[in-house]
Amino acid sequence: MATLSLVSDSLQAHEISLGWSDKLRRRGLFQFAIVRSQINFYYFWEKRWFFIAMAIGAVMLSMPLPEGLTRAGMIVLTMSTVATILFVTEPVPLPTVALLIIVGQVLMLGIDSTLVAKSLMTDSVLFIMGSLMLAVAVVKQQLDKRIAYAIVRMTGPKTSNVCFGISVVSGLLASFIGEHTVAAMMLPVGITLIQLTSDDPRKVRNLAAVLLFSIAYGCSVAGIGTPSGGARNAIMIGYWKEFFYDPLNPDTYQFLIDYVRWMAYAYPMFLLQLPLVTVVLLFTFKPEHRNLSRAIAKLRTQVRLQGSMKPSDYLSILFFFAILVGWVFLSSDVGMGTIAVIGACLFLIAGLVRWEDVNSGVNWGVVLLYAAAISLGVQMKETGAAIWIAENFLSMLSTVGADEGFGLWAAISLLTTSVTNTMSNGAAVAVLGPIVLKVAVVAEESPIVLGFITAISSAFAYLTVVGTPACTIVYASGYLKTTDFLKVGWRMVVISTILMLIVATVYWPLIGV
Repeated sequence: MATLSLVSDSLQAHEISLGWSDKLRRRGLFQFAIVRSQINFYYFWEKRWFFIAMAIGAVMLSMPLPEGLTRAGMIVLTMSTVATILFVTEPVPLPTVALLIIVGQVLMLGIDSTLVAKSLMTDSVLFIMGSLMLAVAVVKQQLDKRIAYAIVRMTGPKTSNVCFGISVVSGLLASFIGEHTVAAMMLPVGITLIQLTSDDPRKVRNLAAVLLFSIAYGCSVAGIGTPSGGARNAIMIGYWKEFFYDPLNPDTYQFLIDYVRWMAYAYPMFLLQLPLVTVVLLFTFKPEHRNLSRAIAKLRTQVRLQGSMKPSDYLSILFFFAILVGWVFLSSDVGMGTIAVIGACLFLIAGLVRWEDVNSGVNWGVVLLYAAAISLGVQMKETGAAIWIAENFLSMLSTVGADEGFGLWAAISLLTTSVTNTMSNGAAVAVLGPIVLKVAVVAEESPIVLGFITAISSAFAYLTVVGTPACTIVYASGYLKTTDFLKVGWRMVVISTILMLIVATVYWPLIGV
């Protein structure tokens, strides 16, 4: 009986245990379901802009085709709109957007994947890749510290002066040898000053933005200064000659714009913009440090510890100047990208930098991003989407009385600025140039004025990472967000546009239009 009693008690205890276990299990499952739903909600909230962008794309594709726009053109416009939203909101890593652009061209446009792959590796992409590799080589040789120290010795420790000095140096160089070249060379200088101020990027968030944008915008505003400052300038000069120049007619010689005449029109505007860049940046991003004395002291110590220049330093300088000479004199024959890659190979062959350093120091995702953006820009041109936008935009001007004079100038500047922020500035001028010059003839406006407005406005690519190579290069540093470009970019667009219109109204008539 005692044994039976023990067995009975044991069974009752086991049933009670099972009951509590079942309750705990149900409670655990309930709590797990709550946590899982919270995780799912958090995921969808974090990725909400991705789904919003996809929904907008689906709506655009389901709409009836506008008159004059092909189905392929509508697909490209949709892809461009979706990509722009993803670039700005960044719900997924930006290289993911680049991969989606590549896949979209194959699946939605039906383009052979081999052709899409060919459109990715252009000379511009090679140049971006080679420039980033060269920047790593410069950092490895610690030449960036010597360049930075030379600048701060001229400007002093005040942050605003340092930023202005960086813009001036970047701008003066970029006005002659191309903005992307100088941006790649100056990026290590900016990063050096940032890292010497603080090892924690969160503590120098605004300072980093001011220094890096001083490089990017200093280069961008300088690109308009001379014909060699950017491909867009040479493209417009070619259009003037092709459209209006007749060697048998002396009256058409005004459309032969040479190097000096271009500088007479555009260089003063570049010089006027330089101080405005610093003012806008300091107003937009309040630097955490108004004085960089501590960073300069560290920089001075590091430069002194490096000692005198070593043979490897002189060899690095020799290689770099050889690359600059190649960009200036040989790029028209072999391409700037080829020269950049040759330069990177020289540093690797000479043992001045290791491949492991290059592999870890280059942001390859940025290279992919820029390649996909250029590829999408090519499709905008090939499908007629860009021309459709331009023609419809210009046809709307007559309804608001902006089909002549100052209103036409402002409208063309706005159109060019909008297009150049979605594709390269060279492509923007290549697409819009013929249309703008035809509009000038119909409206009885000066093709020189409208041509300069188009070429100069194509430099106002301040709003997106992919708008200009200089912006892409400084973004590769990892210190900037895509929203930073919008935050300061719209201010730069407004100020640059107003300044250009004032110059076109007051200064250009004085030198003869």
